[in-house]
Amino acid sequence: MPNQQPSLDLLFQALADPTRRAVVERLSRGPASVSELAAPLSMSLPAVMQHLSVLEASGLVHSEKVGRVRTCRIEPAALTSVERWVAERRAGWERRLDRLGRYLADTENDTDPS
Repeated sequence: MPNQQPSLDLLFQALADPTRRAVVERLSRGPASVSELAAPLSMSLPAVMQHLSVLEASGLVHSEKVGRVRTCRIEPAALTSVERWVAERRAGWERRLDRLGRYLADTENDTDPS
């Protein structure tokens, strides 16, 4: 697991920014050109390109230039490691909460006078 950490760090770093999450959300509906991605954002095209660079470095987005148009698409497999990490944390907490629930139920039964 330690050798997965840098890629996880890059993924979480990429997803930490609301603009990048908006780009990922848009790309989840299908490929888009950089200008299409930039249109709803209130920032310059170079700023959008910087965000796309972070997303590409994390592996979440892949872009391809054909002629004068750079088209971006999401890489769904990159989210698998994030999903796995979150699922492992969730499973651990669910086990802890289940144990707490059993303990509280047992404690309640021990103090019940009936």
